[in-house]
Amino acid sequence: MTRALAAEERVTGDLFAPFRLGELKLPHRIVMAPMTRRRAAAGKLPTDIMARHYAQRAGAALIVSESIEIDTTSAPEPPTRPALVTESQVEAWRRVTAAVHAAGGRIFAQISHMGRTSPPSQLPAGDWPVGPSAIAAEGTVYTAQGPQPYVVPRQLTFPEIAGLVERFGAASARAREAGFDGVEIHGANGYLIDQFLRDGSNRREDAYGGSPEARARFVIEVIEAVRAHWPEPRVGLRLSPTNGFQGMSDSDPAGNFGCIVARLNGLGLAYLHVVEQPVQPEGAPEVARRLRRIFRGPLIRAGGYGRATAAAAIAAGEADLVAFGQAFIANPDLPERLRRGLPLAAADRATFYAGGPKGYVDYPALADAARSDDRAGRTA
Repeated sequence: MTRALAAEERVTGDLFAPFRLGELKLPHRIVMAPMTRRRAAAGKLPTDIMARHYAQRAGAALIVSESIEIDTTSAPEPPTRPALVTESQVEAWRRVTAAVHAAGGRIFAQISHMGRTSPPSQLPAGDWPVGPSAIAAEGTVYTAQGPQPYVVPRQLTFPEIAGLVERFGAASARAREAGFDGVEIHGANGYLIDQFLRDGSNRREDAYGGSPEARARFVIEVIEAVRAHWPEPRVGLRLSPTNGFQGMSDSDPAGNFGCIVARLNGLGLAYLHVVEQPVQPEGAPEVARRLRRIFRGPLIRAGGYGRATAAAAIAAGEADLVAFGQAFIANPDLPERLRRGLPLAAADRATFYAGGPKGYVDYPALADAARSDDRAGRTA
């Protein structure tokens, strides 16, 4: 069961206060958000530089891994996204989790399915992208051949939906074998679960579509399948009710997601992770605060936070933890920099998905930068 948080746990006013997340004792409230970086090798295998990258950032209260695929796809030339389908992938992920644990960190695996946004070129021969309805995403998808327009997906059948639920469960079992500390189910940013949840992409008229409660059926089945392999409260869920990425939309995000999240209480989630800016653009709905009042477990907020806005969210009781994304790219020891109020290094966007070590493992930590400056001073 999801444990209701006492008032003193919800409002501490301190971004750097410890927090208990189920059985995990977190040293502060700064989470590393999941970020796709496309550093996996052919075969969607995690690499040694991925282990180094995550270990460098083990000072996070919790690391949520990049999106890890739960379904069989072809093996495009690297750089690509990693998966958790084969034993060789499990073994490769063991090296990543071992490196994080050796550095004193904690890491959850974010498991996902791209649904309608899957590139046809990366699917097994004869397969086609699938979704809750035959509605294409907007924009283009990254492929080894460059950006390609999204295609109209094939609507999933009941047996196919059941098969996907089983694959989410199987991937969560492999995540446990690989040494992860828990699993985050990716229900945000236009991926398959998000496609089911929002009525802009789900026009079904059966048990998986129509009302918010029916659109929540798929994610609830996935949660139950995943938790079968994680009896402790070690399963989180990420949602993005107002994110329009990949053409996602909903007619009433506050009302619909309020109904959906109410159904999550009692499912034993370790946390709910909501993507929404601390201050929404004028006219945009504010959903995260509503979900905070509805969900009875720990809440992580993400979406362009800085030190001041993150501390304010904790102080106001709007979040228990705050996830940082791009700031962790160029600042591997981000929590310490935030604690000391130091300036943050800027990330090189050109290297976000470029593959290789540049812009991935070569950003210096504070101690490394100080040693470099000291050496430069001695040789001047």
